Amino acid sequence: MSQPTTAAGTGIPRLTVLAGPTAVGKGTVSADIRARYPHIWLSVSATTRAPRPGEVDGVHYLFVDEAEFDAMIERGDLLEWAVVHGRHRYGTPRGPVEEQLAAGVPALLEIDLQGARQVRETMPGSRFVFLAPPTWEDLVQRLVGRGTESEEERERRLATARVELAAEREFDHVVVNDTVARATDELASLMQP
Repeated sequence: MSQPTTAAGTGIPRLTVLAGPTAVGKGTVSADIRARYPHIWLSVSATTRAPRPGEVDGVHYLFVDEAEFDAMIERGDLLEWAVVHGRHRYGTPRGPVEEQLAAGVPALLEIDLQGARQVRETMPGSRFVFLAPPTWEDLVQRLVGRGTESEEERERRLATARVELAAEREFDHVVVNDTVARATDELASLMQP
């Protein structure tokens, strides 16, 4: 059954939320959306974690300190926020999302499972897409292969991933990230009018 692409009766595009387990490739698919589907606006999350090599403030994330993140929560500036992997906070600035949707621009949030659940409460007309790995072994290999986390952090992320995979049934659509281009094309197709 095809779902409407606009919020009921408003003509405003529906927000699309992309979530999935750690290391499944959400960031890679989002970057491919940005590169190949420039008409789709990609939200930039705020985070309290330090940038990884190659990440640019304001492009990949808004890197903020704990005090600034607290202020954003207090002002109601975040559509959702969560503590991820028991360590760092991530959140979606509300204003830019609302502005893009009001302007008729398809908007995509790439967030974690906790955040997706909050958006389901705050913007229930949104479309929820779960990005899944082809297999558990593929997910483990991706996490180990990217080499950006310590052994302890990898173990923490894999424990989180097991829980996150069980949430697949909460989503409207599942896209398997077997190849980035195919997964990106499928996601972009789901967002078309």
